[in-house]
Amino acid sequence: MKSKVEPSRIVVLISGGGTNLQAIINACKLESYPGKVAGVISNKANVYGLTRAEDAKISTVTLSHKDFNSRDSYDKVLMDKIDNYSPDLVVLAGFMRILTPSFVEHYQGRLLNIHPSLLPKYQGLNTHQRAIDAKDNEHGVSVHFVTEELDGGPVILQAKVPVFSEDTSEDLAARVHEQEHRIYPLVIKWFCQNRLVMKKENAILDNIALLPSGYAND
Repeated sequence: MKSKVEPSRIVVLISGGGTNLQAIINACKLESYPGKVAGVISNKANVYGLTRAEDAKISTVTLSHKDFNSRDSYDKVLMDKIDNYSPDLVVLAGFMRILTPSFVEHYQGRLLNIHPSLLPKYQGLNTHQRAIDAKDNEHGVSVHFVTEELDGGPVILQAKVPVFSEDTSEDLAARVHEQEHRIYPLVIKWFCQNRLVMKKENAILDNIALLPSGYAND
């Protein structure tokens, strides 16, 4: 009798409420889903994302960056904490830290991030207000592999939302979050199915190099 294939082990890094973490946890509950969250690590104590993980019986670690005198020293310990879980994939889900080159290199090709804009537009912070201020007709979210360039790794999948003239940044954020919770578990699923890889700074899905805007962009 053929043994059941073990799900890929995922470590999720958070800094806050963990709504994307919850979407990933929910997806992993599906019998057909090829991944499981092995651990959740936060750089901030007492955030609700940790409660979400604990409620799902997932191991958690709090590692405050305030206890370290440099980014390098923090990331070195963070790598040790992550590697204790023997992850196949590391997922950034609202982890509000700029990562060092050594960290990115260590997890190259198995490190994903979600960013609330249609990259390469609006790298960095305050993306929703920036889209409104620019009078954009559309905004959205991108899932991408992480490289040393901030929010600059190859895009895997984007989702677009309309921008209305009366929108506040909170209105637009809510619309984007809804799409985030749909596309992040999907991209993670592709990775866990060995359909998605990064080669030479390109995202490859089913042996086809994706466009700069990712898969199925219209």
